[in-house]
Parts: sequence; C-alpha cells; structure tokens
Amino acid sequence: MKFPRGVPTSTRYRAARRSHSAEGDPPGASLSSVWLSATVRVVLSPLVPRLAARWGAERLLGAALVVLTLGIALRWVPAAVGLFGGTVLIGAGIAVGNVLLPSLIKRDFPTKVGLLTSAYATVMGGVAAVASGVAVPISEVAPGGWYTALGCWVLFALVAVLLWLPQVRAPRRTAQAIRGHRLPWGSGLAWAVTAFMGLQSLGFYVVVTWLPQVFQDNGMSAATAGWLLFLFQAVAVLTSLAVPGAMRWARNQRALATICSAVMLLGYLGLFVAPGLALLWSVVLGLGGGACLVLALAFISLRDQDASVAGALSAMAQSIGYLLAAAGPVVFGLLHTVSSGWRAPIMLMCVAAAGQTVVALVAGGGTVRSAAGDSASP
Repeated sequence: MKFPRGVPTSTRYRAARRSHSAEGDPPGASLSSVWLSATVRVVLSPLVPRLAARWGAERLLGAALVVLTLGIALRWVPAAVGLFGGTVLIGAGIAVGNVLLPSLIKRDFPTKVGLLTSAYATVMGGVAAVASGVAVPISEVAPGGWYTALGCWVLFALVAVLLWLPQVRAPRRTAQAIRGHRLPWGSGLAWAVTAFMGLQSLGFYVVVTWLPQVFQDNGMSAATAGWLLFLFQAVAVLTSLAVPGAMRWARNQRALATICSAVMLLGYLGLFVAPGLALLWSVVLGLGGGACLVLALAFISLRDQDASVAGALSAMAQSIGYLLAAAGPVVFGLLHTVSSGWRAPIMLMCVAAAGQTVVALVAGGGTVRSAAGDSASP
C-alpha cells in the first residue's frame, strides 16, 4: 500500500493483509511494499537535482506525475506484480515530486515559502485523512475489493497531470535556476534539517500505523480507536494552517520548531504515563505533528540561498527522511513484540521526540550555502 499519508490504521492494515492473502498476494505484501517504496525513494531522491538540471524541473515533475499515475493504475491489476510494480512507480513519482516542490517554491515564490508550504502540506494531510477513512468501505463494496480501493485514485492523478501540462509546455527556466549541486553532506546545518525531517516523519508514520492498536490494547474498541486516529489527522491539518502566521512574527523558526517538537514529546510522555487519556493525547500529538510537518518542509526552502541549493538540500533531507520513516513503524512493532507491551516502543518515541527538540534549535535558523565547486557549507 502507498506509504506516505495513506497507510491504514493497524486494524485496517491487518484487514488489508487478510484480503491480499485471500486474493492471492503473498503474506506480508503490505509491509514489503512499504519497504520497497521507501527503498526506491532513498535511491532516487539524491539523483533528482541533476535530473532537473538536465531536463528542467517542470518537465521532470510532469514525467513524475505520469509515472505516479501509471503506478496507481498498475496496482489495480489483481496480482502481486501489480502491487509491487505499482509501488515502485509510485515511489519514484513521489520521490521526484517531494524533492522538486521546495526548490520550485523557493524559485518562483521566495516571499511566500511558509504560506505555500503550509498549503500543500494541508492538502496532503487532508486527502490522506479522507483516503484512510474510505479505503475499507470502498474495498467492501466495490468490485475488485482492495485492488479497486488502491487503484481508484488514478482519476485524481490524471487530473493532476492535465493541470500540470501548461507548465511542461512553458519556456524552460530551470537550467539557470536549479543547477546540479552536490548534496551538502559536509554542512552541519543541512544535517540538522535532515534530522528534523527524518524524526518528524518517523513520528508521523509510527502514530498513523500503530496508535489505534495501542488504544485498543488499553481497552478501546476498534471503531473508537479509528476515530481517534482521524481526530489526530484532522487536528494536524488544522494546525498546519496556523503555522505560516506564526512564522511571520519571528526572525527565525528556532523557538517555534522547539516548542512544536516539545508538544510532540509531551504527547508521547502522556501515552507512556496515562494511556487511558487517549482523546487528550491524540489532540496533543496532532497539534505538534501538523506544525512539525510544515516546518520540516519549509526548512528546506528557508535554509538555503537559492533554488539550486534548495534542490540539493531537499534531496538529502528527504532521502534520509524516507529511510527513518520506513524503519520507524517496523522498529516500533518489533519492540512491542520483544517487550510484550507498549511501554518500550513508546519510550523510543519519547527519545526520538527529545532528539527532534534539540535538533530544532539548529535547524530553525541559518543558511546552507553553496561553496566553490558546488559544495555546501553551514
């Protein structure tokens, strides 16, 4: 299943696995597709700036949308090859789009980075909340079951391709604006931005994947646990809308990023100490999570001197971020299995949130500059 923003709750996840197995997919197909998609993005993300320099960002993003559309359509095929082949194509399309968007925002709207970053993060979160909510009902009533629930989103992808066509046919500007910079591996600030991106991604996907099961094991019904996950996502979407306004009132984002990360830490500590207050901690995690997502994406555009450095920083931050995001739910589940409880994995998230709070002090200010020879330095 598609990982970013569309991973089902753990209850739906298990139902999906049973459905796949009944229809001929190999056991563990959903988990395997998560890792496959993440691997594709980790490999492809660092290559995107050079591809954009050669083909142009608009054309490359248009090609990525076409690849994404083909991947979604391929997952409609009722066979394992459709699931895994579609996952590879979807992972490639998402990798290119996620790396290019911050650099395009930096290039074309340098004074509206916070507003536009919040806008597309809000749209992603809102659509994900809807998708996770309707996936199971669609699979139960539509011909083809889960394959139709996964493939029906191709219609929206086709609309996106059509809307982007005028940009593909426009005069090419990207060769001058987004050059083939090497990734800023030697920049301490770039690593801080990367760590912030990775840790907030890890937290988001752990919550989306496992929070309902944590609540159920503490005596809550599956339906109520699912609604609390929806509440988390809804609060996160609403919070993301407020971030641009807060960013305009500060010289940098250190204080805001630190406070929002600390809110996430408070939510995890609450789950550890008083898991019965599930409603409260769902809201707290949503407040911190929505803001941290927008900040992580905005840092890529705000911490660089021009669009070319934004592309290189985006490739670095998102490739490592994908790796952490994919590993997070797996490690969380393994800790639960080994410890026969949720206290150890929740404590892991407390440590991750504490680390994110510290990293925010660095990632929230400064500039990653391009040094001689297309290198970057803090």
